[in-house]
Amino acid sequence: MAQLSEVQLYTDGACSGNPGPGGWAFLLVHPATGKSLERSGGEPETTNNRMELNAVIEGLSTLKRPSRVELFTDSVYVGKGLMEYMPKWKANGWRRKEGTKFVPVKNEELWRRLDELLARHQVKYTRVAGHSGHLENDRVDELAVAAYQKFLRRS
Repeated sequence: MAQLSEVQLYTDGACSGNPGPGGWAFLLVHPATGKSLERSGGEPETTNNRMELNAVIEGLSTLKRPSRVELFTDSVYVGKGLMEYMPKWKANGWRRKEGTKFVPVKNEELWRRLDELLARHQVKYTRVAGHSGHLENDRVDELAVAAYQKFLRRS
């Protein structure tokens, strides 16, 4: 079996208002070659959590073959979702407990898409403190903010 390529994925999402115009961005780095790729996009009306998820989904979707990925994000929502909540949600038919009853998981279609990508790649989650001078995290934040600002100029 071929050895999996190792990459670093830095992601961020941002919103002006929540909900409001939103942007996502990722930076993929292949340490062995030093090559990198950054992309961003946005939506005119969305939430910060949706943009955080979109950033991860877009980054993982860009990979052409199964890879070992270290995901760096400042999103506690994404991190806890990946590490704690998602296995429970799946076991409960993509529902979560709210009080004594089960309700649909918010952003279910995005979590399902992310689950498909996680089946393809080996992903390790690393939390980064936001706005802390972390070069790559600051870069994806800058790209995500620029992506939503395009929607602000249209109004």
